[in-house]
Formats: sequence, C-alpha cells, structure tokens
Amino acid sequence: MLTAALLLLDVFASPGGAGDRVRGVTSTVLGPAEGAVTGAARAISDAASGLTGHNRAQLDELRRQNDALRLAERASQDDRRRAEEADALLRTAGLGRYRVVAARVVAVSSEQASHRMVTLDAGSRDGVKPELTVLSGQGLVGRVVRVGPTTCDVLLLTDPTFSVGVRLEASGLIGVASGNDDLPMSLKLLDAQTKVVPGARLVTLGSAGGSPFVPGVPVGEVKSVRTAPGTLSRTGQVNPYVEPARLDLVGIVVQPPRTDPRDAVLPPRPTATASPTATGGAG
Repeated sequence: MLTAALLLLDVFASPGGAGDRVRGVTSTVLGPAEGAVTGAARAISDAASGLTGHNRAQLDELRRQNDALRLAERASQDDRRRAEEADALLRTAGLGRYRVVAARVVAVSSEQASHRMVTLDAGSRDGVKPELTVLSGQGLVGRVVRVGPTTCDVLLLTDPTFSVGVRLEASGLIGVASGNDDLPMSLKLLDAQTKVVPGARLVTLGSAGGSPFVPGVPVGEVKSVRTAPGTLSRTGQVNPYVEPARLDLVGIVVQPPRTDPRDAVLPPRPTATASPTATGGAG
C-alpha cells in the first residue's frame, strides 16, 4: 500500500511549487502502512487546487493508480475469503461423506417477506430437487423448498417455520431445534433427566433417506436449558453456527452418506495449553 505514497515523490520530484506542498503532506503518511493509501489520497486532494496543465495530468494519473491499488487490495481480500469458504465447505462435505453441489447465494428475501429464504444459483439441471439439506463450511443453512432449472430457494434455519431434529454430541440426547428470526433458535429436548450444560454442541439427527436432512451436520451450541414445569421435556436456546447474513458459498447435499457420521463433522474442541511449572533450584 506504500506504493501510492511513494509515487507522489516520483511524480513531483522537481523542487518548489506544488511538488513541495505534496511532499510536505506526504511525509505524514509514510508511517503506518495501513494508512498509506488513505493518507496519500488526502495529500493529493489538498494539493489539487494549486495544480494546472502537466502537473494536473500527472495528478489524475496518480489518482487512477491509487484507485487501482484499492481495487486490487479488495479483490485480494475477497479471493482469500472465497478460498477459505471453499476449503471449509470441502472439509465439511468430506468429513460427513456428503455429495454436494456447490452454489452461491444470488438473492436474499426482504425483511417484509413471509419467510426467511435465500436463492442459490443451482437448480434441477444440477441435480437439485426440493427437500434437500443445504450446508456451509460452518454447518446447517436450511433446506431446499423450491427448484427451477438454474436456481433454487432455500428456507433458512432462522425462519420461524423451520424445525430440524437434533442430537446432542456424545450423549446422543435428541430433540428439536426451531428457527426464531434473529434470536437464538428454540430447543426442545425429549429427556428432562439428562443434564445439559451451555456450550453443548448439536448436530442434525437425520431423516429417512436423507431428506430433508442428512445426519451429522453441525447445527449450533446450547445457550441455555430449563425444565418445563409439568412436562417430561426440557426447553432451551441454541446459537446456530451459521449466520445467514454472511452466506455466500454453500453446498446442496444431493446424496446422503451411507452411514451416520455422528460427531465427525464437528470441529475438534480446542485443547487447553498446560501452564509451565516453575521449578526451584537448590538454595
């Protein structure tokens, strides 16, 4: 990013005039690299009023180069983000042995819409049909509800009409998680006796034939649990792994795994680092 600031010194190298003013302002932006482009642009703007003819043409060229630097930086960041999303999706599909069709979000339902949905750029021509699981590298996204030749609509897990059977990691305790708009998902566990602590992780229980949900897809972490008075079940809240507002690359599961992956798709829990033990020497 310092390239833009250094260009100022090359373009206006002649002594005196506007070049000196630009160099004086530019010297303040040759410190932290992260502010170089912004500072250079400010310097150009400050000096612009005193430039005419050849110098103004040079200034315009410098502005174009600064704009190109900004665009290149944004493109690089976007490429890295997309590569990370692809890696995460491949990991999830590989661990679960899900056969997926990769797709990108091309439209999002408005806040006034009756359902929380997204539209993907894959359809029946790609082997997509209704009632298929949609996931991302982080976990469950939703299920396909409508399909066209080249696009499909997906009901998001945050929609109030959305429900999915879930299973608690390790213990195998089952229940149902339901969408709740922007709030944590609602959770109903079928056993009021088993203790469940916040942070417990949930995966999809799976449906017969893998439709609409394949087993083992990460859903979220338990936020809280309480026993419902007069019932044999517990209710609670779940923080889903997927943030619909950040969705881009997703996978539509067109073929379920032959066996239930159980907890294999969940990422490994971080291991606690042992604190170094001080040892005393002989006095």
